[in-house]
Amino acid sequence: MDKERRIWLSSTRVFYLTIFASSLVSLFFYYWVLQNSPCDDFYHGCLEFTEEISVSSDNANDDSDGGAETSQHVLDSIQNNATQSKRAESVSSVHSNLLLKNAQVKEEGEGKGGVDVKIECDVLKGKWVFDETYPLYSNASCPYIDEGFNCQTNGRLDNDYMKWRWQPDHCDIPRFNAVKMLEMIRGKRLVFVGDSISRNQWESMMCLLRNGVKNHNKVFEVRGKRITKKAKNFVYRFADYHCSVEYHLTHFLVRESKAKVRKKRLPTLRIDSIDRSFPKWRGADILVFNSGHWWSHDKTKSGKNYYQEGNHVHTRLGVSIAYRRAIKTWATWVDQNVNSHKTQVFFRTYEPSHYSGGEWNSGGHCNERTKPLNSSFTGMAKPTEKNVIVEQITKQMKTPVTILNITKISGLRIDGHPSVYGIRRTSTSSSNSVQDCSHWCLPGVPDTWNELLYFFLQSKQKSSPTYSNH
Repeated sequence: MDKERRIWLSSTRVFYLTIFASSLVSLFFYYWVLQNSPCDDFYHGCLEFTEEISVSSDNANDDSDGGAETSQHVLDSIQNNATQSKRAESVSSVHSNLLLKNAQVKEEGEGKGGVDVKIECDVLKGKWVFDETYPLYSNASCPYIDEGFNCQTNGRLDNDYMKWRWQPDHCDIPRFNAVKMLEMIRGKRLVFVGDSISRNQWESMMCLLRNGVKNHNKVFEVRGKRITKKAKNFVYRFADYHCSVEYHLTHFLVRESKAKVRKKRLPTLRIDSIDRSFPKWRGADILVFNSGHWWSHDKTKSGKNYYQEGNHVHTRLGVSIAYRRAIKTWATWVDQNVNSHKTQVFFRTYEPSHYSGGEWNSGGHCNERTKPLNSSFTGMAKPTEKNVIVEQITKQMKTPVTILNITKISGLRIDGHPSVYGIRRTSTSSSNSVQDCSHWCLPGVPDTWNELLYFFLQSKQKSSPTYSNH
């Protein structure tokens, strides 16, 4: 009996030791998988992931061995870095530094089928390259450029500023195709809403699209307006495509008003109320908003007896707080009035000025610069406060908003401003006249903003049937 008991006890010990060892092995395996798996959640399945990989477009010309090595590098990079990338968070805003995802590398292994690997490419990481095939139009061929942006007509002799093209580091953005763009907006309204730099971009778009029209008489302003600085709204009809390309002026996106302050009627900014021109935007198919330039003026920066909410005029309110509240007002209007199944919404970020030696009204200048700043320039490395505010608020919106982030790439283009060529130069023109280092010559930098807009519209059209043509 004792012998049988000893055998039973020995067998029991072996049984439990085996279970314990198996548990240790399972725990070790589970830990290894968590550390090495490309999945965000081992139990709930692999979330779709992609990783930013440096693959030069020159690889397309490599031989098959080089291509296989590149593909293996892609796979290795994904395995080594995927756990650092979290894709689970879902936000309503879609940022312009979202990465180009339509490039693919196919690994051709022996005895295997090809393996498709998604690659990301940040289109905003790159440099300006000189390209003799640019500009995409000439100032002489475009009647939509007003005097302030028509630098060559105003006497600017150098033309290199028109020939710089934005080149992302690891991919290409498509060259603007006027016919394809017009087909994308066939039967639609493309509307630019913002300050005079939004008009800068709108005029650029008009010039770019004109190249796709055979009969220019079929492009007209519906009320017969001529383009001048004083006009606040333009609606141009492209009759062959049954579409319109519009510009509507608003300096702040919120309402400029007046209120009684200490028995005086003073101008105020209603940061809790959308701009009065909003009925003109409503119903558009593509909305491109912008606000930032006017928030740097003395009156808005000081915030003294200027910002109004309801009947209350703040004695003093910081410009960052006021800007945040104004963007929240805009965001609320978009969420309440925009049908995201019909309308695509873009917000173009703040565009930097390049005044040296003073501001626009105190001797600031930029006319001595004829080349872009080097891409290693660190002056625009940190996100501006305005851009951070826009990003934070759009993340909370229910309406998808694509942030067209042009701040950094435009910050390198110190050569692209009208400077002294914002007015026609004559033999009697003073060299000490006020310089414009805020707006942009056309052709010029705003053409690149529109090439990026064209790229994102193409990407959305391919990825979602919601945005297909009518």
